[in-house]
Amino acid sequence: MNEAVQEVGAVMHTSKGDIKIRLFADQAPVTVANFVNLSNRGYYDGLSFHRVIPDFMIQAGGHQADMTMREGTRAEIRNESDNGLKNSRGTVAMARTAAPHSASAQFFINHADNAFLDYGAQGPNQWGYAVFGTVLEGMDVVDAIAAVETGSSGGMGDVPTEPVTIQKAYVQDAPAE
Repeated sequence: MNEAVQEVGAVMHTSKGDIKIRLFADQAPVTVANFVNLSNRGYYDGLSFHRVIPDFMIQAGGHQADMTMREGTRAEIRNESDNGLKNSRGTVAMARTAAPHSASAQFFINHADNAFLDYGAQGPNQWGYAVFGTVLEGMDVVDAIAAVETGSSGGMGDVPTEPVTIQKAYVQDAPAE
């Protein structure tokens, strides 16, 4: 079977430029379905990259530009970090709390290779952070976001001093390769 048939693509129009993402529906079906649902509902539209750490990651999916949380139902999903995908530069993964199955809407784009976030990296059968996509185009945008000045806001650190927002996020079928 042609692998491209199973791929889904996402586009994020940000205030710094466009990021195109390949979603891995075969390896992370629950996570991709969740991301597609939230994108199609417009959940991510207007949210900010609220946590930016160069040479680590950029995170979005929960906070508006004024650092208030986006309201709406965000059910927690099963952690799929045991899918064999690695937290390498340019991959997209779910953010979560210390509880392994607590991811809901927040995600991050790895700005560096972060093997310590992979399944089993902290010991046998230890949950990591589920990778569900990779940047196809727009790593220059990710780099630009990672380079913004940050400070503290709303009791959080590593917050861009000038908001970087997702103007629109949507999902489409990826073109066959």
